[in-house]
Amino acid sequence: MVRFKHRYLLCEVVSDDPRCRLSLEDRVLGGLIRDTIARVHGTFGAASCSIGFAVRYLNAYTGVVLLRCRKEFYHLVCSALPFITYLENKGHRYPCFLNTLHVGGTIRTCQKFLIHYNRRQLLILLQNCTDEGERQAIQKSVVRSCLLEERSDEEFSESGDEEAAEAME
Repeated sequence: MVRFKHRYLLCEVVSDDPRCRLSLEDRVLGGLIRDTIARVHGTFGAASCSIGFAVRYLNAYTGVVLLRCRKEFYHLVCSALPFITYLENKGHRYPCFLNTLHVGGTIRTCQKFLIHYNRRQLLILLQNCTDEGERQAIQKSVVRSCLLEERSDEEFSESGDEEAAEAME
């Protein structure tokens, strides 16, 4: 058997209108990307990217999108993303664009990158704060994110020890 390798594209929907992100749906976004690939690369691009293409994750509040495509054709998807200039849903047309943040081989590497990216964004927000209340709220969220990461690492190592002990018995 042959294993098909995939690439995961971590993208961010950037728009001035907050209603644009809230109206996101994975079917609509996937169809829009497929149509853009067909428009930019023709029938070859549409056929080659339609086989393994999928929207794996979509967060409407943050605008983060995780796309999966075949490894051989991820360049076609990446080159078509800048041509998306609007999002059309339920009769409304919102101007937006997709910003590619990371290209990875697994979902886990994209998740790790997203954690580091969000932490950097919080630190940038912290530097640009003008009000002391905003500064304290952002500092709390940074500390909370660091504590959550440490707890998840501890839980992972504890569960690994339990599994190893069970395997030895």
